[in-house]
Formats: sequence, C-alpha cells, structure tokens
Amino acid sequence: MTRYRLDLAYDGAGFRGWAAQPGLRTVQGEIESAIATVLRLDMPARLTCAGRTDTGVHARGQVAHIDLDAVDPERLERRLRRILPADISLRRLRRAPAGFDARFSALERRYVYRLRDSSGSDPLVRRFVVSWPRAVDVPAMNAAARHLLGEHDFAAFCRKRAGASTVRTLLELQVTRRAGVVETTVRADAFCHSMVRGLMGALVAVGEGRQDPAWVVDVLDGGVRDPRVKVMPAHGLVLEEVVYPRVRDMAARAEETRQYRGEPGDTRQA
Repeated sequence: MTRYRLDLAYDGAGFRGWAAQPGLRTVQGEIESAIATVLRLDMPARLTCAGRTDTGVHARGQVAHIDLDAVDPERLERRLRRILPADISLRRLRRAPAGFDARFSALERRYVYRLRDSSGSDPLVRRFVVSWPRAVDVPAMNAAARHLLGEHDFAAFCRKRAGASTVRTLLELQVTRRAGVVETTVRADAFCHSMVRGLMGALVAVGEGRQDPAWVVDVLDGGVRDPRVKVMPAHGLVLEEVVYPRVRDMAARAEETRQYRGEPGDTRQA
C-alpha cells in the first residue's frame, strides 16, 4: 500500500461535519465515495484528516491521508476534480513522505473565526461571517486572550469525549478588526471538540463588557463546561492551515503525539 496526502478546502454549510456518518452528507463520505468510484473499489478506503471539523465549519487548509494500492497521483487528482461536488476543492494530491500521518504528524493547526459586530450584515459573506448584534471591544478581548495562552486543560471550553484528553497548548489567540470584521486567529498543537467556538464565546462575553478579562481564568480553572460561555455559531469558523515538521521528522512527530495524547484522543474541532 502507498500513502497519499490530500490538501483540501470546503464550504462546510452543506455538510454534517467531516466524519462519515450513515445516511448523512459529510466531507469524508463524499471524498471517500469519489475515490472509490474513480478506482472502482469494492469498499471505500478510509481517509484520515488533520482535524475533524464539525457541522457548518469550513476549511481552506485541511489535510488528509489515504492508503491505496499504487496509483498515478496526478491522474487520480484530475479524475477526482471532475467528480467531486462544487463545495469541495481538491487542491493537491501527492505521495506522502515516509512516516507522514495527517493527524499525528501535525505540529499545529490554525483557525480564524470571523464576525461582523453591530454594523449590519453583509449578504455577500453571510455564509462565512457571523452577524453579531452588539459591538465588541477588541482590546478587552485581547486582554482576556492573553490569560489563555500556553498549556492548560481546556475542559471548560470543550465538549468532553470519553477517553479523550482536553489538555492542549494554545500558541496564539489574537483578535483584530479589519474593515468592520472582527477576526480571531487561534493556533494550537491540537483542539478538542468545540474548543475554538467555546473560546470565542468567552471572548465575546468580555468584548461586550459582560465580563472582566480576568474572568476567563476562573472559567479555565473551573475545569468543567461553564454555562456562561456561549458556543458561537459554526459558520464563522475556518480551518486555515495545518503545519507539519520537516520530512525527516514526520515519523518521530507522529510517534511523539501518539504517546502524548494516546489513540483515544481527538483533534476534532467545531
């Protein structure tokens, strides 16, 4: 078997998330079905992605791998592009380097959450930017964000999954305003389920003045899901990039991650 890397983008609005589910339209299901059709496989080969996006979440920089009998990657790429639906873009398909694992080899994932506050909605971007009815204070949000950087147990901001760790290293949490859109960049080694949208709910509460920036420390230290933290709408979230080490370090990084996080762990994001 040969491993292949797929670089993908998709509009998440029409999918019930990444992960294949019987009877539901998902990103994984559509791509696996397309590959099975092109290669005339009796059973679809399984895709593994860097981070399983949830319902309504978009991706511009998703990465996945799949193990297949040897094929011409350029020919497979061309044929897949002809039959994949319009809301999935296969940017590139190539043989993966030795030791590559889309999930476990990743060093970090970068997401951006976008919202437009109090200045009216823009119908041209409504599928990708959340319209928020109240103004938010960007400096206050950044003051809160600084408390959350580093390695912590983010259980208070996640939907905990059985057997999955909620300890993550948050590398960047930065809020900026560009042309009326509030953009929050979030980078971490990995994310647990709904972590970014939970973090955004806390930052928005601070930005609206309902909470003090230091309040996020109390939420974090609580260690359980806090009902005061609103999980923000999914359609404002985009997986922008997945970062990998040098080729020679791929296998070592994958093994290190498996040992640290364990197979039951999850890099899902919503």
